Amino acid sequence: MKCPGRFRQLFEERFPRKSIAKKQILLRQGEVSTHAFFVDTGCLRMWHNDDGKDVTVKFFVAGDVVSSLESFYQQIPSAFGLESVIPSTVRTASKAEFDELLGKSAEFRDQMLNVAVACMADYQELFLNRIMRSPEERYRTLMESDPDLLGLVPQHYIASYLGVTPVSLSRLRKKVLGVNNR
Repeated sequence: MKCPGRFRQLFEERFPRKSIAKKQILLRQGEVSTHAFFVDTGCLRMWHNDDGKDVTVKFFVAGDVVSSLESFYQQIPSAFGLESVIPSTVRTASKAEFDELLGKSAEFRDQMLNVAVACMADYQELFLNRIMRSPEERYRTLMESDPDLLGLVPQHYIASYLGVTPVSLSRLRKKVLGVNNR
């Protein structure tokens, strides 16, 4: 979820930057989330393992803040994993540091509330998108809403996000983009 300017500034002033390699795990499904991350560069993904099937739930790019919110706030096992899709840099806030800043700064607390509400709205939209739209409609929506992501993220992650196989995504892309269509 994109951070408002001041929230981003507070994160940048307070929390250290960390470089992470491609495919680095930041949180494993089933672990308790102990950190929140602000993405400076690169791309992270939130995913869920559903009986051996990897389902990408959301991508996070520069300017986004991410954690397994329920796990982070309630200190319960996470239903999701977090990993870097490409080499990335993030700002990392431990649960203790985050809670300290929430307690000391009304501005940070207000900004965090705005981010949390925006995240909830975003996840509701993702949920409705997944159950109400066809894979082709989801792909077209992704092309319109975040075209840069399509060039940044490997296609097998895009397929997982759309709920299709990589082969189906390839066919879908050809159809949508008009490749080999006469």
